[in-house]
Amino acid sequence: MQQTIARLRQVASTLNANFLHKEEVIRLLCISVIAGEHMVLIGPPGTAKSAMIRRFSQLIQADYFEYLLTRFTEPNELFGPVDIRVFREGTYMRRIENMLPTSEIVFLDEVFKSNSAILNSLLTILNERKFANGSTIVEVPLLSLFGASNEVPNDEALEAIYDRFLLRVYSDNLDSYHFHGLIEKGLAYETAKLETRSKGPQYLLNSQSIHEMHAQLPRALRFSPEFISRYKALVFQVRNEGITVSDRRVIKLLKLFAASALFDGRQSADESDFFILKHIWNNLDQRDILRDIIDPVLDKYYQAHPNVTRKGGPGASLEDLIQEVRLIEEVLASGEQLSDIQLFSQLKNLNDIKSALGAIGTPAAREIQQRVDRMLKSLFESSKFA
Repeated sequence: MQQTIARLRQVASTLNANFLHKEEVIRLLCISVIAGEHMVLIGPPGTAKSAMIRRFSQLIQADYFEYLLTRFTEPNELFGPVDIRVFREGTYMRRIENMLPTSEIVFLDEVFKSNSAILNSLLTILNERKFANGSTIVEVPLLSLFGASNEVPNDEALEAIYDRFLLRVYSDNLDSYHFHGLIEKGLAYETAKLETRSKGPQYLLNSQSIHEMHAQLPRALRFSPEFISRYKALVFQVRNEGITVSDRRVIKLLKLFAASALFDGRQSADESDFFILKHIWNNLDQRDILRDIIDPVLDKYYQAHPNVTRKGGPGASLEDLIQEVRLIEEVLASGEQLSDIQLFSQLKNLNDIKSALGAIGTPAAREIQQRVDRMLKSLFESSKFA
């Protein structure tokens, strides 16, 4: 198990080299596979949802299946065509080789465009890892199924499939101060894609080791009374805010806490693993509510454990923000006449940076924040905004 976890950490490092400030999303991809659970990425087009999942699959040697769903997608496109030869003999069976029922990692793009003919089979696969092929029940070797969608489903018919995604992760466009890093990471990703096409995938681990890890996972499902007590309090606080968390999901989330601990090389979960609870929302409005509940718990934990590295989040590092502040200072000090559009762009950049520095909250961040305040004051006092 330890070797497999170490390889998964290498997978995460490789993905972090290709995608800017997606550390938390990448960590969740890895712990989903460790726990054998499913995850959906939701967000506007062009925010690396599909790219991250595809790159993730290229680093793990596993039977992979990917499909873009539409409302016209038919079951045979996912589960295989009907076997005409045996059908003539009076038996209804599908040819499932190289299709979803024989795959280990599955990516369904626009997953909530599933129709009712597909939903029932998908639910059984997600719940029980089984597929009914005629009169035969096939064991599905699925490790994790990942979905992507531009929006949260609002159709009652899709509630069941949405509920099977234990993690709902939002992927948004990067803020303006990430632009230079975005270019750098984007080029690294495009280079990796070209190398994969010319040389083939460079796998970091294989699916067999993950299956073997799943067999050992029950040993990690041990939690201290203090952890369970804190978890209980958080669950009821979340429910009191009107966010539905079923008993089934409460139990399954324990697997993700254990997987997060294993990913860090810990034997048991602690309060730092509660960051996962920020990703159990049912609609986008609930994201802020969950952050308001969970972030204070995490802040208190990290204050009490200053030597523990904080789980990667979507924000920029202090070094990134300092570099961006320097670039803006150079532009403003150059004496170059800026257009109104350019000035408003710099104002937006500075306000975004100020918010990010406030989220970091360290003395060094507050010092840089004062520099930003002085720059904002200078811009507002200029003739352009008088």
